[in-house]
Formats: sequence, C-alpha cells, structure tokens
Amino acid sequence: MDALDIARWQFGIITVYHFIFVPLTIGLSFLVAGMQTAWVRTGDERYLRMTKFWGKLFLINFAMGVVTGIVQEFQFGMNWSDYSRFVGDIFGAPLAIEGLLAFFLESTFLGLWIFGWDRLPKRLHLATIWVAAIGTVLSAYFILAANSWMQHPVGYTVNEATGRAELKDFGAVLTNSTAIGAFAHTITACFVTAGVFVVGISAWQLRRKRADSDVDTVFRPSMKMALVTVLVASIGVVVTGDLQARLMTEQQPMKMAAAEALWDTTSPASFSLFTIGTLDGSAEVWSLRVPGVLSFMATGHWDGAVEGINDVQAAEEKAYGPGEYRPNIPVTYWTFRAMVGFGLLMALLSLVGLWVVRRARIPRWFTVAAIVSLTLPTLANSVGWIFTEMGRQPWAVFGLMTTADGVSPTVPAGTVLTSLIVFTVLYGVLAVVDGLLMYRYAKAGPPEPAPPESDVDTEQPTPVFAY
Repeated sequence: MDALDIARWQFGIITVYHFIFVPLTIGLSFLVAGMQTAWVRTGDERYLRMTKFWGKLFLINFAMGVVTGIVQEFQFGMNWSDYSRFVGDIFGAPLAIEGLLAFFLESTFLGLWIFGWDRLPKRLHLATIWVAAIGTVLSAYFILAANSWMQHPVGYTVNEATGRAELKDFGAVLTNSTAIGAFAHTITACFVTAGVFVVGISAWQLRRKRADSDVDTVFRPSMKMALVTVLVASIGVVVTGDLQARLMTEQQPMKMAAAEALWDTTSPASFSLFTIGTLDGSAEVWSLRVPGVLSFMATGHWDGAVEGINDVQAAEEKAYGPGEYRPNIPVTYWTFRAMVGFGLLMALLSLVGLWVVRRARIPRWFTVAAIVSLTLPTLANSVGWIFTEMGRQPWAVFGLMTTADGVSPTVPAGTVLTSLIVFTVLYGVLAVVDGLLMYRYAKAGPPEPAPPESDVDTEQPTPVFAY
C-alpha cells in the first residue's frame, strides 16, 4: 500500500469513528431539552429525573465527539496538504464559522447548563440547553456545507495562476442544494439515532427493574417519547433520502448508477434487493428486483430512464479526459442497501414498540430486540457516509480534483502508517472508556426522587444561651 491508500484508510476510520458520536449528540440534545421543558411547564418531578439521567449520557457522548472531531480536522493538513491548499479559500469560511460561532455557542451554553442547576432561574437554565442544542445543529450545517461543496462545487472560480479554488459567492456555498438536502437527511437521522438509543436503554431498565424500583416512572415515558421520535424521524429520513436521490442523479449520475450496479442505461429501471453476479456486470446469476423503483428514486417517474455506468464513464472521459471514473461498485452497491435496510429495521422497531409499550411489562423478546437495535443507528450512519464518500471516487472535489491529486506529496507511507496505527489504538482505548462510562451511568439509573417538602421544622433549635 502506498501513502494514498493508507491516508484514505486513516481518513475513513477517523471520519466513521467521529460520526458515531455526532448524530447521538445532536438528537439527544433536543430530547433532553424537551424533557426539561416538560418539567419546567408541568413541575412533574419524573421529567426532572429523566432530564438528569439522559443528560449525563448526553454529556459523555458530547465530550467524546469533541475529542475525535479535533483530530478529524488536523489530518487535512497532515495527509492532504495539496487538497487543503486547493480548497482552503472555500473551506476556511464555513469551518471558521463552525468553530468560532457554532461550537463555542454550544460549548459555552452547555457549560452554563451543567453548572447552572440551582443557580440560574428555571426558565433561564432551560434556555441554556436549548441554545446548546441549536448550536449542535448549526455546527452540523456549516460542516455539511463544506462537505457538500466537495460533492457539488458552487460559488467559486479556479485561479489558474495559483491553482487554487477561490470563493466568489459565500451565499451560494451555504444555500447549495446538496447542503440543504444533506442537512435535512442528516438531522432526521440524528433524531432516529437518539430515539433508538433511548428506547434500547429504557427497555433494558424496565426489564431488569427490582420489585421496589420506581423506574417505570422514568423509563416508560422516556420510551414512549423515543418511539414516537423514531417513527416521525424515520418518515423524515425516507422523504429527505428521496430528495437526495434526485439530487445525486442530477449532480453525480455515476454514484446513482453504482448504487444499483446498473451498467447500461435502462428505462424503466428496477431496484434490486439482492443480486448475485460478476463484479464487472458481464453476467448476472440471480437477482430479486422491484420493478420501476430505481426510476422513481432517480427521476420521480416510474418509467424514467437511469444512466448506466458504461454511459456515464464514456461521458466523463469525454469531459475530463481518459481515466477510471467508476467507484468501487461492490462497496457502493452493498452500503446503499445496508443503509436502507438498517433504516427500515429502526422504523419497524418503533411501530412494534408503540404496540408493546402499552403492556404493564415489556416482553423479553422486545427487550432483546431493542438492545440489539442500539447498533443499528451506528451501522446505518456509517455505511451511509461510506456510500456518500466512496461513491464520489475518484473525485476529492467532484470534477475539479481527484483524490490522488490531493494527498500530501512529501509525507512518506511509513509516517502515515505510524499515525494510522497510533490513532487506531488510541481510538480503541477511547471506545472502551466511553463504553464503560455509558454502561456505568446507564446501569446506575435515574437520581432518586427528592423528599417531600414539609412545613414542620425537623431540625433541633439551637439555644441562644448555654446553661
């Protein structure tokens, strides 16, 4: 393996690892804010206990996301210096705003929320968690705007003298149709992620409760709220995913063709649930297909024509010169199906859960399914990003710079490999620490209810004079 291959592996590992924490942070921040709002409005102490329990898990996850996110940005300059030089003028603005405005907004108000209990007025303290939650969304938007520029460059010119892309219209970068579509899809996926997280832990706590335990008062409403969140957000994921498929077909037709392993232009085009065949598409042994679905995803019409890999390859050779413009077809094909499949399983979990939660006791089979489902959001989010980024290959910036042209030319493969090993070991240790902390605080359960207030002073009066 050369420096390019190792640098790509490192970027992929760090990106996927970092994105394990991001969706849970965003979604859980809003669920916690909603629980605290319910407490402030009703005065019902169970909502306060819910807020403090889920708030602890949210803070652990937030801290891990910050640590891994710092490394994510530093590797641009280390392994991808030519890429950084080319896109620096474009990326500088959204990433600077994300760091100076959004991140400091969320971190500052999160600090006020952590240390403001019993120090700030209730409503003011509630406002701090809402501002922090909004900050997480703003961070996501600015980062997605930068990433979407790689997928669909807008608002720029290329300076031939310096060989750099220069920003001409920042508004166009922020309102990029790809950014809007990616943001909507990502945020709805964040709510699904947080909802499944709450469902899994709530089901576990309800199943293991002791006879003298009052966990029902905390975890049953938590589960109901989370199940509704997962169901509504899953519908949002489907709708926004449909929007993204149309944009992808228009802006990156090769990625859509690779998602289906469609080698020749077809009308109408079916969607294969499962296919066995050769990697070059020369032979298909067996396939389970749904007629017209790919045409609808790509064009909005059941009989629409979808360009095949061979035709798109010929068009891109004509536009950009000789070369290989096809991504890794097996990876794009199966990650696309895995993303959709995991998403459907989470939607099914919410439907079944809303029926099950009506019972006095949660069935064992649902508890097992809910705990196992804790892995589904991570898997769905990870394969979704793998599909998005690997489906764009060989482009680092679509139509402007290939991935091979973006790698640092003076960093040897040994150096990159060393950093890859160090980061992998470090992240493995962090994963163990994060898992143990999550398990410890999840097992501990919610805080005990506050003792009832009494008008009778139980303390012994202190005498003024001693005899």
